[in-house]
Amino acid sequence: MRLPFTQVDAFADSPFTGNPAAVMPLARWLDDATLLAIAEENNLAETAFFVPSNAEDADFDLRWFTPAAEVALCGHATLASGHVVLASDTARDRVRFSTRQAGVLEVARDGIGYAMALPAWTPSPKPLPSIVAALGADAGCETLWHDKGYAVVVLPDEAAVRALGPDMRALAAEGPIVAIATAPGDATDVVSRVFVPAFAIDEDPVTGSAHAVIAPWWAERLGCETFAAYQASARGGRLGCTVADDRVVLRGGCVTVIEGAFLLP
Repeated sequence: MRLPFTQVDAFADSPFTGNPAAVMPLARWLDDATLLAIAEENNLAETAFFVPSNAEDADFDLRWFTPAAEVALCGHATLASGHVVLASDTARDRVRFSTRQAGVLEVARDGIGYAMALPAWTPSPKPLPSIVAALGADAGCETLWHDKGYAVVVLPDEAAVRALGPDMRALAAEGPIVAIATAPGDATDVVSRVFVPAFAIDEDPVTGSAHAVIAPWWAERLGCETFAAYQASARGGRLGCTVADDRVVLRGGCVTVIEGAFLLP
């Protein structure tokens, strides 16, 4: 069986930046064990699979797998999936994906890039001492939690975010969580880093879903609905963020870097 395969750098304006995702359109769903095995073989932060949808409010049904597990929401692989669909069908100006835990997500053309609407998952204050310690952050910092498994640690400045040296084994022991360190940025309004070792990804390069969590909080803190964000991983990535009611709209570009076929026995 030959499955179409596209590797896309998302939240990127040139190759080798942003966050790489594998995008694999399917005619029908394969069994979950096979989907996970494909994602493990691809060995990227996420592999996105989608099939034509029977839903009236969606064009495709979309799922995402890390090398270790299926996840509830992945922003960069959704953006990459939208890029693959819209690049292959120039008559479309937007595409809607139905997902199992995050509702219907939309990717639309936006200048030379795309705008992607995700649910606004606003976090709430909660003590997270073990996660703070695992990140190597100051014990007095502000911490937030969202029940989808997102832990947010607010640091005083960008230098503190960049200086973190997390204990990945300790973070992984916290279970399937997304640990986000964030602060006011130097050249952008907001800066962050994201760690997900329980999903076989120590540090994620650019994380759309993390911004679905921190954007509502930062919009209130900054007093503005639209702001610029930078994820300070080794590859790095810039995101435009707008909070509108119950949605977070993220803006960014995509670059296709590999096209081919995955050969499945």
